[in-house]
Amino acid sequence: MTIRLPTAHDKDFFDIDDFENRIISAYNDGSASDALAADSAHARSIIAAGSGRHRDFSYIAPEIPEFIADACVGCMDCVTMCPDTAILGKVVDEETLNTNLNILPPSEQEEMNRLWPKTRKYWDNREKKGKKPGRFGIFIDPSKCKGCSECVEVCGDKNALAMVGKEKYGMEHHRKLWEFYEALGPTDHDYINERSLMDMMLAEESLLYVGGAGSCAGCGEATALRMMAAATGFVYGKERFGIVNSTGCSTVYGSTYPFNPWDIPWTNSLFENGATDAMGVRVRWDQLGWQDKKLWVVGGDGAMLDIGFGSLSRLLSSGMDVNVFVLDTQVYSNTGGQASTSTYVGQDAKFAAHGKDIHGKTERRKEIGAIAAMHPNVYVAQTVTSLPNHFYKCVMEANEFDGPSVISVYTTCQPEHGVGDDAANRQARLAVDTRAFPIFVFDPRKGPRMQDKWSLKGNPSPNKDWHRKKNDDGEFVEVKFRDFAITEGRFRKQFKGGEPSDAIFAAEHDRLEFWNRLQDLAGIERVIAE
Repeated sequence: MTIRLPTAHDKDFFDIDDFENRIISAYNDGSASDALAADSAHARSIIAAGSGRHRDFSYIAPEIPEFIADACVGCMDCVTMCPDTAILGKVVDEETLNTNLNILPPSEQEEMNRLWPKTRKYWDNREKKGKKPGRFGIFIDPSKCKGCSECVEVCGDKNALAMVGKEKYGMEHHRKLWEFYEALGPTDHDYINERSLMDMMLAEESLLYVGGAGSCAGCGEATALRMMAAATGFVYGKERFGIVNSTGCSTVYGSTYPFNPWDIPWTNSLFENGATDAMGVRVRWDQLGWQDKKLWVVGGDGAMLDIGFGSLSRLLSSGMDVNVFVLDTQVYSNTGGQASTSTYVGQDAKFAAHGKDIHGKTERRKEIGAIAAMHPNVYVAQTVTSLPNHFYKCVMEANEFDGPSVISVYTTCQPEHGVGDDAANRQARLAVDTRAFPIFVFDPRKGPRMQDKWSLKGNPSPNKDWHRKKNDDGEFVEVKFRDFAITEGRFRKQFKGGEPSDAIFAAEHDRLEFWNRLQDLAGIERVIAE
């Protein structure tokens, strides 16, 4: 049997212009349920690639980020961490900028010019090297921003971004700024330093998660997906990249008809067989001579650690060139906070509720990274978006690896973790510092011994049980799992009077045991605290 694999650009199978002009416009104006017929596009549940770019979230939040150009250093942290592709950066040369500024009314030229600072990174350093310097700008798409304030949080003490009420300038003002940004065209690749991985999102080919997803404000999963897509797209391009998505939050917010954020070939699969679906796609691609295409299968901790674990294990044993991306929230977010085998001890969750006799989750957490590494010839990494260089290197190494790979990413779920919309980056970093979610890489290519293959680079104080940080009094104190747990609502009931419960101590012991196991695997000689 011959299976035809259509694309959104295949006019015989799917008319993308009709989809955008007729179907999306009807959904945007609210007439879809009454005006649209039951046609072949609806019957097949097909959604055009990147259709999320037509979705408008400008009504969601009362605030929007304001760019304070004089304070910007061009670090790209805000662009990288935005979960909604709502804030983007661009570098342009002086001539291009002035040409476009001269098109504007004189009353607008001065303000727009001010929004393109001469940063040290893109102007001073390039000028010293005899290269054409560039003006750097940050612009916010008002139709995609949900007002989570994550960009302000990651900007930190640089103070180049601040949340302001939308009424301060009016939405028409923000739309004009965005239209000017788009009119300038893409960043010239000469300004993109490939050794500076954060520069990747300056490139158009990296922006394959276009926004318009219905994820919660500040969603930690969405940032991870954007970064994975950027690292893959930058190297291989959109024509050599596809996604299989297991049932979960990422399918709900990523395919709310008729909008999807992926600007690449993409399909949804069932909860338990995403990995199996990906194996079928890989086989067919290889039959067609498409061995160079990169295939990622995405799933949450439920899809990969629980009901889909058998399917995942079969994929890892097959030796197929498929990359697995685990969005680890430690809870079934899609079903309203149900516990999974990734859930921490002491966590309050559905089917593991904190009550009189049982105080939250009692089972110890399953470690998918360690289990995956025990399969033959599999690249494995555990990482966080708050350490973007580590994250990007893991994704790029997984793509380069000839065989299966697993990338497990800590992904904050604001409603289920009980944290603020702006907390994803902060909580992910704290999870690493407190050993709640240590990062590591297992690369079979690195040598014959186990300690050659394991790397704990990126973790603070890798030869000690616990990392020490300076507190408000200037004293260095150990930070432990309890210091992470007390910051999240899912552990709130474990801190009566501010003191950790026995369940938190049990969770802390579990986290230390796993950290010590990683140290042993990596051949790190531990320094025992006196």
